[in-house]
Amino acid sequence: MRIGLVTGEYPPMHGGVGAYSHLLAVELARQGRAVFVLSSSATREDHPAINLSNNIRRWNLGSLRAIGNWAHNNRLDVVNLQFQTAAFALSPWIHFLPDALRTIPVVTTFHDLRYPYLFPKAGPLRPWIVHHLARASAGIIVTNHEDAQQVQMLSKVALIPIGSNILEPLPPDFDPRKWRAKAGAQPGDFLLAYFGLFNRSKGIDTLLAGLAQLHAAGLPARLVLIGGGAGSSDPTNAAFMAQMNSMIERHHLAPFIHQTGYLDESAVGAYLTASDAVVLPFADGASYRRGSLMAALHYGCAIITTTPQVAVPTFKDGDNMLLVPPGDSAALVQAINRLRAAPDLRDHLRRGAARLANAFRWDTIARDTITFFRRITEGS
Repeated sequence: MRIGLVTGEYPPMHGGVGAYSHLLAVELARQGRAVFVLSSSATREDHPAINLSNNIRRWNLGSLRAIGNWAHNNRLDVVNLQFQTAAFALSPWIHFLPDALRTIPVVTTFHDLRYPYLFPKAGPLRPWIVHHLARASAGIIVTNHEDAQQVQMLSKVALIPIGSNILEPLPPDFDPRKWRAKAGAQPGDFLLAYFGLFNRSKGIDTLLAGLAQLHAAGLPARLVLIGGGAGSSDPTNAAFMAQMNSMIERHHLAPFIHQTGYLDESAVGAYLTASDAVVLPFADGASYRRGSLMAALHYGCAIITTTPQVAVPTFKDGDNMLLVPPGDSAALVQAINRLRAAPDLRDHLRRGAARLANAFRWDTIARDTITFFRRITEGS
């Protein structure tokens, strides 16, 4: 099977969809498929088994013709569109890729089904254009339970989760004390870790409010913000990051926070593992769509996150994570204090997280994806 991936993000661009696309492409190639990737001119690929075409400068009407030529020239059996609202420079044209290709089935992987900003007063056009892409696609892959509910009335839908995009194993001589010291933690400090971009949906404001409450109570808590930054796909992130930096200044939290900036995988894994708890208070609830949560599971961390909006049977409160209501800094502080007082509970959560991580292995994700592609192409 000759598989093409069309993605608005790809390394070295920083973003979850780009990392997902790269890791999926690598695993598909490892499993013996011919893999072709089309992305923007800012992207690069060094893997010898992946054929990257990075000649798209603008995602406009002309890019649809370029994708069509690329697909036919490479004799693709299926084109997999990696779709996210904020990707493809918010271009509306990418929503019509299935119409443009016609003779080659397009399977769209929806990393979210939230509606894009198109232009002022676009109104009902926003949901219509996303629904059109879903209906026109030969098959749909959703990565989380929330989106699965929205497309359950359509045929040929598969729920295939994302995996962690941070996979570097810890070295045999890993010493958590070294990384705790880098984060400014003294013996006796309770070290919290947050991983990911600054985005309004990720509840960083709730986390900072909780940290302020801990220090007002005289508790020795520190926070390491791993990665962070605004990323490259969503222009609203930079403004939100500025708001969060103002909040840090207003509550005098800077002495208790270490912001790492962008890190390589080994350093991300080291900070996550060295922390006492990884805190991910998503404003819209924990979900399979969250790569930062997948990374914390991969490294077997003690996780505090927020109750999912849609039931996720594998997320078990008190077994593989602690769940608190979104936007509730007092409940978050209570969960942090619960873990701080109970080392045995922290160890229990770490073991539960490591078990759950097996459900998000990339070899399984790729196999399930190939199986779905085969179902679509045989149907075509």
